[in-house]
Amino acid sequence: MRPIRPFLSAAWLVFACVLTTAPARAQQPDTATLLTTQAEAMKAFSMIDGVWRGSATVMQPDGSRLNLIQTERIGPLLGGSVKVIEGRGYDEAGKVRFNALGIVSYNGSTKEYSLHSQAQGYVGDFLFRPTGDGYSWEIPIGAAILRYNAVVKDGELYEVGDRIVAGREPQRVFEMRLKRVGDSDWPAAGAVAPK
Repeated sequence: MRPIRPFLSAAWLVFACVLTTAPARAQQPDTATLLTTQAEAMKAFSMIDGVWRGSATVMQPDGSRLNLIQTERIGPLLGGSVKVIEGRGYDEAGKVRFNALGIVSYNGSTKEYSLHSQAQGYVGDFLFRPTGDGYSWEIPIGAAILRYNAVVKDGELYEVGDRIVAGREPQRVFEMRLKRVGDSDWPAAGAVAPK
């Protein structure tokens, strides 16, 4: 009789787990609802879709300025539920000096947008907020914050980045002024066909 007891206890534990998680699973929205919610929320950033080109200035740690020709290609993926951004900064000789990839997504549970960013070997996840006429996001760096704000108006994307340290005046470390030069079917185009 003793060997049956542990077995019954284990069986009861599994049964209890199923009972306690079943209602939670039943309350989860289905995939179609999740994707629809995300795609609808991502419409807040539809104004940045396309191909962009212009100038960017980056303040270097040594105080010098790096002037770049900046390009961005931005488009929806996964049925519009995410936004993919690739930025490239070219020097005067046409060499890529900066390259970044960003994926903007929306979490229906938290009602927040996030930016997953990979640039120059750095990786991070940051809150990304629509502002009505653009977006804003921040990177915490020790005691400082890099705060980026962008406005999109009349075919122009103007973004600035300021280094914020408590008790000091903000320091402008980035400025980008791009013109929209066309539509893009990137990144959704070119998917591998089933045959």
